[in-house]
Amino acid sequence: MNAKPNYIVAAAFSALATIGFTSGLKASPRVADLRPAAHADSATFAGGCFWSMERPFQHVPGVLSTSVGYTGGHTTNPTYEQVNTRRTGHAEAVQVVYDPSKVSFDNLLDVYWHNIDPIRRDAQFCDQGKDYRTAIFYHGAAQKSAAERTKAQLQPRFKQPILTAIEPAAIFWRAEEYHQHFADRNPDHYNAYRRGCGRDKRLHELWGSAASPYVPVS
Repeated sequence: MNAKPNYIVAAAFSALATIGFTSGLKASPRVADLRPAAHADSATFAGGCFWSMERPFQHVPGVLSTSVGYTGGHTTNPTYEQVNTRRTGHAEAVQVVYDPSKVSFDNLLDVYWHNIDPIRRDAQFCDQGKDYRTAIFYHGAAQKSAAERTKAQLQPRFKQPILTAIEPAAIFWRAEEYHQHFADRNPDHYNAYRRGCGRDKRLHELWGSAASPYVPVS
């Protein structure tokens, strides 16, 4: 079944018409450049709906850019529709390009952990399926070590095991343009989806005052 309710899908495509994007943009390959500028690093996170995962990072000081897309799968140039069948093996993810002199990977991990439910397997909030799994796709040994360390530090908080995977970064396929910065471009549609999904309620149950469920436009 589609992970997002039909009214959410309809709202999303209504928004596409408003801002002038079409599915024709998916025709050309969308491999994201994993080689940031000399002063920048990349981080890649999967945490369920990529609309919801992009917004917290794109407003962090020191973050230079964010893109949503698909990674961790076995097909080439996947589309949203293909990923949503759960047959490509990809997860919805966000790629963050950041200036490490202004924000550390540990800071980004803190944002990440407090915006996911790490004890759900192959699902996040109302979205079900392996494409909504949680994972940290590390770029190098330092990121791997930091991810493993913070995961171990957080484990005592939960009775259930943390199920978030820690995997080497794979090809990141940039999603169709209408998905990029969707929450900021389409706040009414996005906020209806977020409320219906119960994301904020669950994040506060998990993290209490440390939850960071929503970062407003600055």
